[in-house]
Formats: sequence, structure tokens, C-alpha cells
Amino acid sequence: MSLGDTQRGRVSRRALLVILLLAFAVVAGWFWLNFTRFAVTPLRANASGESVDIGRGTSFKDIVHQLRAQGLTTFAPVYWRLLAEKMHVAGQLHAGEYAITPGITPTELLNAMAQGRVMQRNVTIVDGWTFRDVLQALAKADKLKHETAVLDDAAIMRRIGAPDEKPEGRFLPETYAYVKGDSDLDVLRRAHEAMNRTLAALWSQRDPGVPLATPYDALILASIVEKETGRADERPRVAGVFVRRLQKNMLLQTDPSVIYGMGSSYAGSIHKSDLTTDTPFNTYTRPGLPPTPIAMPGKPAIAAALHPAAGDELYFVARGNGTHAFASTLEEQNRNVACYQLKHCP
Repeated sequence: MSLGDTQRGRVSRRALLVILLLAFAVVAGWFWLNFTRFAVTPLRANASGESVDIGRGTSFKDIVHQLRAQGLTTFAPVYWRLLAEKMHVAGQLHAGEYAITPGITPTELLNAMAQGRVMQRNVTIVDGWTFRDVLQALAKADKLKHETAVLDDAAIMRRIGAPDEKPEGRFLPETYAYVKGDSDLDVLRRAHEAMNRTLAALWSQRDPGVPLATPYDALILASIVEKETGRADERPRVAGVFVRRLQKNMLLQTDPSVIYGMGSSYAGSIHKSDLTTDTPFNTYTRPGLPPTPIAMPGKPAIAAALHPAAGDELYFVARGNGTHAFASTLEEQNRNVACYQLKHCP
């Protein structure tokens, strides 16, 4: 081989090397641009959002496979692995259910998994609900374990650590967050603890003249106030009426308590015969407070029971528009009843 042939061979090899390096640079550049785009490209979530449920012990490879199987991403697993390594989270992803909200990117999802920011759902206990209402709401709560379905009231209270208590009125109306794996007993336990804290705090600040012997008495009175009115401006006045009736040894004569005592026989209306049929909750036939609360009172109703409005009002009647007419004498009450209930206004 001549010297010229040798030089031409070296030039060819150099040219080939340059071409290969350029090709590699182009491929690497394309891959990096594609990877960069992948990291910030939103996943294919539905408009209403969905979730991905990662079980304990699931490998990183299986997590990516699950995302691809759900149609949330079409990018190759190598992109996910590279991103996880770049973020230093590849071995730190937590099990749980994660929200795939519209617009969430792979970077945001991996960050959420690394921090264990699992998806939360909410269930609300509404002011004035009975314990039956609470159980029905919990039974409909999505992804919540339903353990109370096979338990009676006494067993439920034992399971939440309150074995000597009746459940009515014992759970604070509030919105409670939960995650997949929680049970209805978990929610009830938290609501019970929240009510205990709230009641203790408000009881310690009660008006000294309130004729209530225990915090439980306050809970019972508050539940009556809760069922009688939903208006913030009326709660202290309604509480004041019942407090004065207790002080004067008058019957409370509150219809919601009678209705509660009727149980399943209540069909939407109350009759005179119901008012004379004795039950432990009939405040037309029995003096004092009923034996238990008749609903779940909210914090404002409890505060009203412990800080009733001063005055001499002993009666009230519904006007039919969500408000009540208050009276200090029976004569005035009879006029209000004739006007607002019988529509015989002067």
C-alpha cells in the first residue's frame, strides 16, 4: 500500500468517526429534548381527574407499567427511570392512591409519590344530623372501609374507645378528610375526639348561671337548639327560652324531641296525639331535658346553649319563613300561634 493510500485511509476513518460523533450528538440531543419535553408534559388525565393506586412493594418498573396500562402516558419507561434518577426519588416512592389531576406532569407525580402526598377524600357530618344520618353518609363514602355495617351502636362506641356512651350527639359536625385504607370507624373516632375537645373548651367558658349540671346536659340542650332553628341570630334566644323554662320547672315542650322519640313511626307530620303519647323524649309529658341528645349539634349551637340570651321570653313559634316569633306570656304566644300557624292574624 502506498503512502497516499495510507493517508486516504486515515482521512476516511477520521471522516467516519466525525460522522458517527455527529450522529451520536444528534441522537443524544434529540433524546434530551424529548426527555425534557416528557418531564413537563401533562399526563393524559380525564377532565374530571382520576387516580393511580400503588400497592405496597410495587417496583418502579411496575409503577410505570401501571401508568402506561391506564393510558396516562405513552413515553417509554426509560424516560421515567431517568427522571426518577435525576430527581433522586427512584427508591423513595410511597405506596398509596395518588390523584391524577388535569395538567399534572410526570415530575409533579413523582414528587407527590416521593413525599407520600396520597389522595384525600372528604366526608361531611352536617349540623343537625342524627347518628343514623351519619352512618348513612359514611356508608356512601367512596374508598372508605365500611366496618360499622355489621356493628350495633354499642359495638361502634366500644370500637372507638367510648364504651359507656350513647352515640347520639357525640360527633362534631365538620368535614373530615380520609385516605384509601381508612375506615368509617376511623372517621367516627376523629369526629368523637373533635366533639370532646370542642365541648370541653366551650363548657369551661360557660355562663355561670346556666342551669346545666354537666357538659352532657349542654350537649342535649344544644341538640334541641340545633333542631329548632338554623339561624345564627336566633340560637341564643331559643336557648334562652329553654333555659328559663328549666329554671321555672316548666315543660320544655319542644317538637323535635317528640319527633325523635317517635323514631320510624314519624311520617313527616306531628299530631296532637303524638304530643300526649309518652316516650322518654316527649318533653310535653316529661319534665327536664330528654335522656340523650336528639341530633349532632354544631359548635354554634353548643355555644348558644352555654351563653343563652338574657330576657323573659318563654315561648316561640315558627312564622313559616324560617324565623320565629318570640313571646314572654302565654297570651302573646297564643296570638302568635293563631297568626302564624292558623293564619288568623288581626
